[in-house]
Amino acid sequence: MINDKKIAIIGGGPGGLVLARLLQLEGADIKVYERDNHKEARSQGATLDLHEESGLEALRRAGLLEAFYNYHRPDAGKLRVMDEDMHILYEEHTGEKGAAEDRPEIDRADLRMILLDSLKAGTIIWESQFVSMSPQGEGWQLQFKNGTAAYADIVIAADGANSKIRSYITDIKPVYSGITIIEGNIYHASQNAPKLWELVKGGKVFALGKSQSLILSAKGDGCLSFYTGCNVEENWAQNAGIDFTKKQQVHDWFKKAFGEWHEEWQELFAGEKIWFVARPQYHCPPDQEWKSLPNLTMLGDAAHRMPPYAGEGVNMAMQDAYELAEALTSGEGIAAYEKKMLSRASEVTAMTLESTERLHSEGAVDWLLGMFAGEE
Repeated sequence: MINDKKIAIIGGGPGGLVLARLLQLEGADIKVYERDNHKEARSQGATLDLHEESGLEALRRAGLLEAFYNYHRPDAGKLRVMDEDMHILYEEHTGEKGAAEDRPEIDRADLRMILLDSLKAGTIIWESQFVSMSPQGEGWQLQFKNGTAAYADIVIAADGANSKIRSYITDIKPVYSGITIIEGNIYHASQNAPKLWELVKGGKVFALGKSQSLILSAKGDGCLSFYTGCNVEENWAQNAGIDFTKKQQVHDWFKKAFGEWHEEWQELFAGEKIWFVARPQYHCPPDQEWKSLPNLTMLGDAAHRMPPYAGEGVNMAMQDAYELAEALTSGEGIAAYEKKMLSRASEVTAMTLESTERLHSEGAVDWLLGMFAGEE
């Protein structure tokens, strides 16, 4: 299916880049169109834990497993579970090897660099934000915000949770999960949030209480990434009267929303070197399906957006990539890939939604500890 075909991948995240690498290894003519101006245009988010059957398998097929282990962070997955009063209820920093080592972690920026460096020069077309597409012959004519256009015989949407290409495939819309996250990075965290930085110990903290969550992750560059999770209405970020460009307004909200939590959590917004954004969490219906097209498909969040509370997002995208590469190179085609992908995504979405609900309900800590103990 890929012989003498021009293949366009829209989006240069892990899923799109893994797919580009795998198809290039098979001799395909690949272009990745990425909206960023260059590879360091945006700060990357929290660390990623890769799973054996998905993320790690994708890198194994791509011949990049050794490069991954050159950059992976052995202690980054070690977890502390805490309650709102700062009691440590579960600890992976003791002992020689915790469960974290079964899912090795890497900073997003390092994974992206490994994948970018594995591609042929000129594969990535930077500053190419997708605007629209239209059928042309047996393929598609693509239009980009910078005024350029390109033709592709096959188009793969890897353009994330707010995919603009998804609507060309299906009119099924993502559904609000009930949870909105404030995602952020604290830069130079040892100076700007020293107590929380010490608390994380180079790994992660899951703090749960009052039907709320606070997740902290240390990054290799000294940043502390965080997610606050709260049960709020869908348009809360627009209707709450908070200017999310003003740190003091967000801090004032946090003081009130997390006012029953221990006061040391307030260090989260106390420093000056910080970035944050409100992110309502949506998910695609677990039972979604559509009629497959022979020359257009999607992977990752574009295909099966979901909240981050099962740690499956990047792993799903990377598994999508190697399954799609296999379908295209074996001749099975897009329909076979989508049938398999949608079945897998349905199961993971259901699991993720249960986790999202449980972590933001009364008794969240007991449920999570029961999960670790194999009781759930």
